Amino acid sequence: MKNIAVIGAGTMGNGIAHTFAQSGFSVRMIDISEKSLDKGMATIAGNLDRMVAKGTITEDDKAKTIGNIITYTDIADGVVNVDLVVEAATENVDLKLKIFRQLDEVCDEKTILATNTSSISITQIAAVTKRQDNVIGMHFMNPVPIMKLVEIIRGYNTTDAVTETIMKLSEQLGKVPVEVNDYPGFVANRILMPMINEAIETLYNGVAGVYEIDTVMKLGMAHPMGPLQLADFIGLDVCLSILHVMYDGFKNPKYAPCPLLVNMVQAGKLGVKSGEGFYDYTESKKAEKVAKMFVK
Repeated sequence: MKNIAVIGAGTMGNGIAHTFAQSGFSVRMIDISEKSLDKGMATIAGNLDRMVAKGTITEDDKAKTIGNIITYTDIADGVVNVDLVVEAATENVDLKLKIFRQLDEVCDEKTILATNTSSISITQIAAVTKRQDNVIGMHFMNPVPIMKLVEIIRGYNTTDAVTETIMKLSEQLGKVPVEVNDYPGFVANRILMPMINEAIETLYNGVAGVYEIDTVMKLGMAHPMGPLQLADFIGLDVCLSILHVMYDGFKNPKYAPCPLLVNMVQAGKLGVKSGEGFYDYTESKKAEKVAKMFVK
């Protein structure tokens, strides 16, 4: 594999594009918004600058990585002669199905189609294509250039050959691939999201405050960040979407999202991306100041 297309220039998309490009692949980053592409490239450049400053890479490495990425606003143009497409659009099932229908029409029949979905069924996504054997999940973790794990999710019809190819490709990126089966939330979010939801329930029930809950989990359980801070980092809208997918998939009340989470998303309090969630990010992107609504 040499030519990779990435659908989406947001947080996950530009991180995936960065990672492939830094590993020497020719990358086409595709987004319908020119503004999003510009922002994505600026983010990649900024992340590379920090790596140069730390001595992790050289200026020449940075230039080569940037040079390996071409941007497109049209999917059909961007996927010409690519070996792999990694879709990293918003976690919305209708949008993903629409993208995969289009990819199936415009991509070469041998092109492997991967999705970075964090919870949506790979089998459901593959079913809208005529190449179900060539569809697979590649769930990267955020921030992509740093985090080592990639969940490799087999759809019902994904072949052994495609799975092995993507496992080896992930290793080429310096990642640690872990193969899992196709159930709502896979492994990472099936375990993580109920924990985050329970932390929100704990806050909602008045057991403790934002800072206190996160401190207990950081100091008592050795978590690098507390569950409420992590929810803000992921995006509360994304957390809610994943919980909905798991609740719909399992019909188990333990996956039902906390009313506080639902209300916060409806109010536009999405975490870091909106400037406020459980913490206030108007002055700093670090979770240093608890949001006003949670201050006693």
